[in-house]
Amino acid sequence: MSAVSQPEHAQAAEEVSAGIPGVAAPTLRSLAHCNLLRPFVYHMVLEETLDKGALEQELSKTLLSNFRKANGLQDQASEAQFLSKMGWTQQDYLWQVQLPHRIAVHCGQHFIAKAEARFLDKKNQLDQVIYSLIRVKDGSLARELYLRIEEGEATFAELAEIYSEGPEKTSRGLIGPLPLNQAHPQLAQRLRSATVGELIAPFSVEQLWLLVRLERHQPASLDEAMRQRMAQELFDEWIQEEVTLRIKQICPAPLNPLV
Repeated sequence: MSAVSQPEHAQAAEEVSAGIPGVAAPTLRSLAHCNLLRPFVYHMVLEETLDKGALEQELSKTLLSNFRKANGLQDQASEAQFLSKMGWTQQDYLWQVQLPHRIAVHCGQHFIAKAEARFLDKKNQLDQVIYSLIRVKDGSLARELYLRIEEGEATFAELAEIYSEGPEKTSRGLIGPLPLNQAHPQLAQRLRSATVGELIAPFSVEQLWLLVRLERHQPASLDEAMRQRMAQELFDEWIQEEVTLRIKQICPAPLNPLV
């Protein structure tokens, strides 16, 4: 026997359908059950938010041409087959083709003013480094390799290819360019304070000994591409918060959650 009575079930269904006119409650429940409700609400909010005005003809043609090339749509037959596979009407197709451009325009209009503050807040995470790395389990071996490089007996690349026990062995020890925050915190701390070309004395991290040399430091700069990236991140955060709010409105938390 079901733990929820029919009247209670009907009331819950009405609550679920609130906030999305025209979408039946069973459909929403099916979307939630298949973990598709969030993507559905995301695209619903996108369509509500973005400008849907007609684009200039030449721009529209360029976007369509780029989309066709990216998806291997070489002729009308392949294009028709693609639309059939996706279940799109011509209107759906045009919307999807223009969607990235419309998002970029919206970001530029509504979030670009906050891009610099976002950049300054994240700059330490955006700076990139290139470094050489050797990882070994034996501390004595790490110190020996350090001295051999210091004294010019062998190059870092030669020793990494022979001795390193990490995936950098195949790249002769070279790592990057990578954001500093992707490195282990202890490694990132040493790289942040090192000078280019400096060979860092061996240190231990999680049962391994690391021998590191900073090859290049690439500070992030607030150029136009970075401004657009920061604006896009701000927009992404805003829309995810909006989606979460909408889902809470249409799918209230259960009164008796599982424990």
